[in-house]
Amino acid sequence: MRIIVIGAGPCGLGAAKRLVELGHEDWLLFEKESSAGGLSASRVDERGFTWDIGGHVVFSHYEDFDRMLEETCGGEWVFHRRRSFVKIGSARIPYPFQNNLHRLPEDLRREALEGLKSAGEADPGLPFDQWLERAFGPGITRIFMRPYNRKVWASDLSSMSSNWIAERVSLVGYEEARKRISRNRDDFDWGPNSAFRHPRRGGTGEIFRRLAAALPPGKVHFGEEIVRIDFENKLLRMGGGVEVRYDALINSIPLDRLVACASGVPDAVREGAAELRHSGTHVVGCGFRAPTASDWSWMYFPEPDVPFHRVTNFGHYSSFNVPGGRADLFSALMCETSFSEEKPSSLADVAEKTRAGLAAAGLVDPAASMAGEFAISVPYAYPVPTPGRDSALRTIQTYLMDRGVYSRGRFGAWLYERGNMDHSYKQGRDVADRILYGNKEMAWKLS
Repeated sequence: MRIIVIGAGPCGLGAAKRLVELGHEDWLLFEKESSAGGLSASRVDERGFTWDIGGHVVFSHYEDFDRMLEETCGGEWVFHRRRSFVKIGSARIPYPFQNNLHRLPEDLRREALEGLKSAGEADPGLPFDQWLERAFGPGITRIFMRPYNRKVWASDLSSMSSNWIAERVSLVGYEEARKRISRNRDDFDWGPNSAFRHPRRGGTGEIFRRLAAALPPGKVHFGEEIVRIDFENKLLRMGGGVEVRYDALINSIPLDRLVACASGVPDAVREGAAELRHSGTHVVGCGFRAPTASDWSWMYFPEPDVPFHRVTNFGHYSSFNVPGGRADLFSALMCETSFSEEKPSSLADVAEKTRAGLAAAGLVDPAASMAGEFAISVPYAYPVPTPGRDSALRTIQTYLMDRGVYSRGRFGAWLYERGNMDHSYKQGRDVADRILYGNKEMAWKLS
């Protein structure tokens, strides 16, 4: 059986590694970029700053992923307890916001707590905007939840579903919130990413560079983009005109792009692909000649006076993310600003506003000199959970799997709630087992 893997991100590399472990030799992996990592790749700018393509946090739900991390990077890790904040006015409220209302100014704290009286159990069938009001009440929704989520999703929240929430959002009731306020104690520890790790050198992308390099020679082909697929005849055509046949195909490129480059696809499948929505992110990294702050990991920005929704203190993740490992001399702030068809923006405009926004937010001294800069637009960053998503995915995935095509990973599966790098890696491994042995997949399912 010839198995072709598309994409050298966490999912595609997870599938390739598993095929090697199972002793299956007839496989190839094609990646359009010149290096591995996909959305989890890293770059080094001309001044020596290392940047991730977005704010990644390495933590795990799976032993398979943990084992791979140890195999690739061994003891070369920096371990952190999360210290993340929501910035509102001059206040820094520890994340999760709703667990730390005692840090709000008195008027906002009163509004947030009063609103929780009307909150209750939220039906996951509600539109996301209504779900927020029901789960948190009008105060927390107005102060943080609605403005922040509008920024991060670049979407109308009423056009999003809420059945993806799962472990992504902490829920707190009125009595619990009142007790927390009276204790006046910070809670940093909620959620699976309260402890995380980061490679000592090379950024998050180092994990996947090493993983790709450990695969057998001649199996991974970079700079090869799939431009045409014939599902019925199981044939791929590359950008250079080379054609490749397969018996089974593991795909990790965006699902809508996979369908778009296929021939002979039924109208129902194309219509399903047209239902899938996503947002992108402008990632702007600013390096400064100023020491790295050590008291925070990343910060959220719901207010409209700055363009970005999140800033990662990337020099704190590892001192080797700044030139020479000199965190005493340099700092690196990585800023993310979402965009979409609903909320278009240009990278150049966002980059200019980001520099001013960091000063306005009080994260840098306006007099601090720039020592490095990185800017990239990521067109596919968040697969948006819309009400029609699950129905569309059932149509598309059923059609594909009937033809030996398995689409997994953050955008291959188009499931934000199962789209972290550990989920994606595990999906790649699981689907290799499914193809060869019919085993059940643990990290992916159709709703």
